Amino acid sequence: MKKTIVFLLIIFVLVVKTEAQLKLPALLSSNMVLQRNTEVNLWGESAPHSKVTISTSWDNKEYFVKSDHQGKWRTKVNTVDAGGPYKIIFKVDDESIALDNVLLGEVWIVSGQSNMEMPMGGFMYQPIDNSLDNIIESNQYPNIRLFTVPIKSSEKPLYDCESEWHVSSPKSVTNFSAVGYFFGKTISKVLNIPIGLISSTWGGSNIESWMTYSSLDSIKGIDHDFAKSGKSENSIPERLFNGMIVPISNFTARGFIWYQGESNRKNWYDYKELQIALVKLWRKSWKNPNMPFYITQLAPYNYEGKDLRSLPLVIEAQYKAIEEIPYSGIAATTDLGNPTCIHPQKKQDIGQRLAFLALKNDYGVEGLPAPAPTFKSFVRDGKKMILSFNNVSKEYDWNNPNSFKGYSDDGYIKPKGFEIAGSDGIYYPAESNYQWWKNTIEVWSDSIDNPVAVRYAFKNYCRDANVVTLLGQPLAPFRTDSWEVKDIGEIK
Repeated sequence: MKKTIVFLLIIFVLVVKTEAQLKLPALLSSNMVLQRNTEVNLWGESAPHSKVTISTSWDNKEYFVKSDHQGKWRTKVNTVDAGGPYKIIFKVDDESIALDNVLLGEVWIVSGQSNMEMPMGGFMYQPIDNSLDNIIESNQYPNIRLFTVPIKSSEKPLYDCESEWHVSSPKSVTNFSAVGYFFGKTISKVLNIPIGLISSTWGGSNIESWMTYSSLDSIKGIDHDFAKSGKSENSIPERLFNGMIVPISNFTARGFIWYQGESNRKNWYDYKELQIALVKLWRKSWKNPNMPFYITQLAPYNYEGKDLRSLPLVIEAQYKAIEEIPYSGIAATTDLGNPTCIHPQKKQDIGQRLAFLALKNDYGVEGLPAPAPTFKSFVRDGKKMILSFNNVSKEYDWNNPNSFKGYSDDGYIKPKGFEIAGSDGIYYPAESNYQWWKNTIEVWSDSIDNPVAVRYAFKNYCRDANVVTLLGQPLAPFRTDSWEVKDIGEIK
C-alpha cells in the first residue's frame, strides 16, 4: 500500500511538473532583435492560470501576465532606443528561461517566391554577384540577426515553427535570402543600429497561397475560381499563410519587403487587386494598418519569348497596386534582368533599392535615389511624342550607361527601348533622344506621321532598355495606351 501511495505521489509530481513547463515560441530566443521604441508582443505557454514574470534588462522592469485555461499567455513590454545586448528572463514559480544577446533595433519581414528565397550562396549554376565579399565580411556585422521560417504548408493555422535566430556570420549569411540580407545590411550601415530579418519564402509560390480564402472572397470582380484552382502545396490558398505567416505574425516588426509575382502571370489581370488584398490581410494580422510594404518589380526574363508581354502586364499591375496602397513603394529592376535565367544575379542592387525606399520613407534619410522614375505624361509635337517623368530632379538627371552602343550624332548615347504607335495600334521600334535641359525624352518613328501611344521596355525582356538616372535608378516599364494586349503567348 505504501509503495502504491509513493508511486502515485511521484506520478502526481511529474504531472504537475509537466503542466508547469514554461515554453516560448521559436521566434522568442537568444540572439533576436526586438523592435525598438515601441510595445512588443511576448507570448508563450505555461501551466493553466499560472503567473508569468518577465524581466527586461534594458529598463530593469518586471511585467506580469497570467496564462489562460489552456496555458497560453501573451503580453506587451516596452522597448527603448536601439542597443544591447540585453537579457530577458521569463519565470513561472521555480522554473525560468533566460534569453541572452537580445538587441533592440529594426525588424523587417522578408517574403515572396524564389527570387526572394534565393540565398547568398546562390542556386545551382546561378550565383549571386558580390556574394563572396559579403559573406567574408559578415562577421563585421554582428548586429544583423537572421531568422528563416522553414518551408511549411498547412491546412490549419500554425502558431510556432522550428527555427532560431542567428548572428550574421559566413555560415548564416550564406544560407539566408540574398535580397533580404542586402536590404538589412544597407539599413544597418546607414542607421548604424541592429537589424532583425525574418525570412518566410517559398519558390514557385503564387500570391493566393499567402492569403486566406476569406481575403480572396472579399475581392470583388476577380476570377475567384482561378484564384482558388491551385493544386500544389505552394499554390493552394491559405496553405503558406497558415504555415509560414501565422507563426510569425505575433512578432512586432517595422514592415515588409516582398518579391513575388512570376507565378501569377496567368492571372495578371487580377494581380493588382490580389496584391492590395494581401497587404491589407498582413497588416491586419500584425494589427498595424500602417506597416510599410515594399515590393520588388519583377525582373526581365524571356519566359515564353522575349518579345511577348506577360511579364510587363504583371509589372503594370504592381505599379497600379502601390498607387492604392498607403505606405508602400516599389524597387525597379528594369536594368537587372537576365534573358536566360529567371533568377538574376544582381540581388545586391535589388536589396539596396528596397532599402533606399525604407530609409527615405520610414527613417527620413535624405539624398538617396528613391523611388525610381516612372512615366508621368506626354505631349505631341508634330511627329514626335515628348515624354515627362516622375521622380527626376529639376536639373538634368539622365545618365549614359557605357555598356550600350548607339551614339547619336552629338556624341551622346541615345535612350533605347521605346516603341511608338499610331491610331491603328501597330507598334514600331522608335527613335529617341534626351532633352537634357528639361528631363524629357522625345520619341518618334519615320513610319508614323500621327503618333498616339508609346511603350517602354514593355516586353518580357528588352535588352536595349537603357534609361537610368545619374544615381543608377532605371526607368520603370510603361505604356501610354490601354489597348488589349494580344501578344502574350502561352503562359506555362
